Amino acid sequence: MSAVTSPTGSTPSTAAPSAGSGPGAAPPDGPVISVRNPGTGAPLGEVESADEERVRAVVDAAAVGQRAMAALPAYERAGLLQRIADLVEQEQESLARLLAAENGKPLQQTRGELDAAIRIFRGYAGEATRLFGRQIPLDAVPGLARHLAVTVREPLGVVAALVPFNYPVELYAHKAAAALAAGNAVVVQPPARCPLTLLRIAELVERAGAPRHAHQLVTGGVRVSELLAELPGIAAVSLTGSTAAGRAIAQRAATTLKKVFLELGGNDALIVCDDADVEEAARAVVLGRLARGNGQICCAVKRVYVQDGVHDAFVATLLAQTAELSVGDQLLERTDVGPLIAESAARQVEQAVGRLVTDGARLVAGGVRRGAFVDPTVLVDVPADSPTLAAEIFGPVAPVARFADPSEAVAMANESPYGLHAAVFTRDISRAFGIAHRLDVGGVMINGSTAIRAENLPFGGTKDTGGYREGLHETVLDFTRQKTIVVMEARG
Repeated sequence: MSAVTSPTGSTPSTAAPSAGSGPGAAPPDGPVISVRNPGTGAPLGEVESADEERVRAVVDAAAVGQRAMAALPAYERAGLLQRIADLVEQEQESLARLLAAENGKPLQQTRGELDAAIRIFRGYAGEATRLFGRQIPLDAVPGLARHLAVTVREPLGVVAALVPFNYPVELYAHKAAAALAAGNAVVVQPPARCPLTLLRIAELVERAGAPRHAHQLVTGGVRVSELLAELPGIAAVSLTGSTAAGRAIAQRAATTLKKVFLELGGNDALIVCDDADVEEAARAVVLGRLARGNGQICCAVKRVYVQDGVHDAFVATLLAQTAELSVGDQLLERTDVGPLIAESAARQVEQAVGRLVTDGARLVAGGVRRGAFVDPTVLVDVPADSPTLAAEIFGPVAPVARFADPSEAVAMANESPYGLHAAVFTRDISRAFGIAHRLDVGGVMINGSTAIRAENLPFGGTKDTGGYREGLHETVLDFTRQKTIVVMEARG
């Protein structure tokens, strides 16, 4: 067990199994990671920073857990996932508060994240019972008509789930629940800055009856991620994170030819045409960029292109709605925007805003940083060729650029190296579909924000976003392998 202190500073009676050691094991003697409230700096707890020996032990133990998971029939795997969902639901409010405290997202949003995670576990419970094989007609091949071929799906082995800080519980659920549903073991690396909620959920997974070592958490920094990518005992790595991290993990994983599933960065464009509802378009930017996740979402609206005819009306509406946002303590019900994950992250956003101004943009709202807090920021007259506009800014910043013709906006949107989501606002459905088909992205929202993710839809993008699609119906199949079985002379 790993030594973990609670947000109140007391030590829980049961520590979370962060490194796969058994119940009652002594706390590690190695270095620890201090977890703090990013808004106040108040200490919330400490977790182990696992060394290489500990990571290797976790992966070795996971092989035992994987065999136990693979031996479970589908209905038992489904029952396990249902019990996990039930236990998380019973503690939903306390988990949401813990997540808000360590992550910085406002409490109302962390409640929503827990809702999503519960749905995802229940969704994968259903998918566990729908891992269908096929019967393939061999009479399509001369000389094989008397034989019978079927396929079955088997688990890959041990899946490593590398979870980011921005939506740690929801994205953990997509990876861990899918792995367990398919009969794999899973080794989860929580985000170093906010691991406490997942450590508590790991206790609930153990209580739900997961086989020993089938679900383990290992806490630490970059070296832990590298080891999980390198070690031959890992069959697949699933990472949500930056494009730079994705490239590094893919290169290390290539040495053992393991499967790699990458959901990476985004720089989503929102295109506002001259026949758009500017109130709704502005609301999509406010909710999909400035408020939700404190702007730290891969599929947030990160670039806004507005046609000349409605530009001024849109900007006025956007500024009015932005002024209504409440910035402050993420644990207060009235807060819309909390602190970023760390003061260093806020400084990076502040610097990006400064570069946009240097590039020629005009700051018309926000731009002020106080510690880890960044006031919701709006910039106009942003040059379309600004290098900073092409980069991913991970914070509550809305840069607005003009365009004259929709084809121009499509070209600017496609110039980004990323291709996660995009959005178009127009009352002309033919124009909407025409623009959607020309956008080089994984998903297009018509008259809505790009910051949307439904667990039953494929989620992912093109280019530097990684090319993968994660979702209930996709991931569980990706976490299996097909085996072909041929029965000779089966047809007599």
